[in-house]
Amino acid sequence: MAGRDMSQDAGQDGGQDARWDVRVATVDELDPRSAYEAWRLRQDVFVVEQECAYPDLDGRDLEPGTRHVVLADSHDGGRVVATARVLDDGDVQRVGRVVCHPDVRGTGASGVLMRASLDAAASSAPEQDVVLGAQTPLVGWYGSFGFEPDGAGYLEDGIPHTPMRLRR
Repeated sequence: MAGRDMSQDAGQDGGQDARWDVRVATVDELDPRSAYEAWRLRQDVFVVEQECAYPDLDGRDLEPGTRHVVLADSHDGGRVVATARVLDDGDVQRVGRVVCHPDVRGTGASGVLMRASLDAAASSAPEQDVVLGAQTPLVGWYGSFGFEPDGAGYLEDGIPHTPMRLRR
């Protein structure tokens, strides 16, 4: 998988980080297998598991400023187990499509993924705020990374969301 290797600076999870291979890449830097696995994971969780019929492939994955954060499990043949994308919205960086495979939930993978996503946003635009639309039950988790609620809640595909912002 091409892109920037962030395995060494992905965070501190008591040695767990050695399990995760973290890559940050544009769509053109992703190898076909990693891209397929990442987008398949998004489909499996958002469309199938969460029962949200929506157009996941919305064109934003292809934008030149989009960075894909892909987490692969070195204990499982390099299988993609988590992914997120960081979008350049001009005045802010936007983290979205944050997803972990059910097999790795509760292992620290999501924290590694989020730290790598924030590092990707900071490396592109260190002074810009970072925003996201959190599924409301995860507001506290995103808060642990410094995000704060930033507006009224809303429903997206029948799931309550809260806009959040990390101020730089």
